[in-house]
Amino acid sequence: MVIWTKPAIADLKHIHDFIAEDSKYYAKKVAQEIRDKTDILNRLPAMGKMVPEVGKPEIQELHIYSYRIIYEVKNEHVMCSL
Repeated sequence: MVIWTKPAIADLKHIHDFIAEDSKYYAKKVAQEIRDKTDILNRLPAMGKMVPEVGKPEIQELHIYSYRIIYEVKNEHVMCSL
């Protein structure tokens, strides 16, 4: 199960709002694609790569557009942050 942290939810909203200043369509599209990419983690939690500056295999990252999604795999849960 993917669980978004409160800061990650706030970051996603900020990303959406920033893009929406130029295009509401692309703001919705980018936010949805970020959510879709994290949904894949339910099936493939190890699909990312280890975050180099952390150096722990359970802390991984995915990239989408110019954004970095950092997540931690704990038992059956994935904790996401942006």
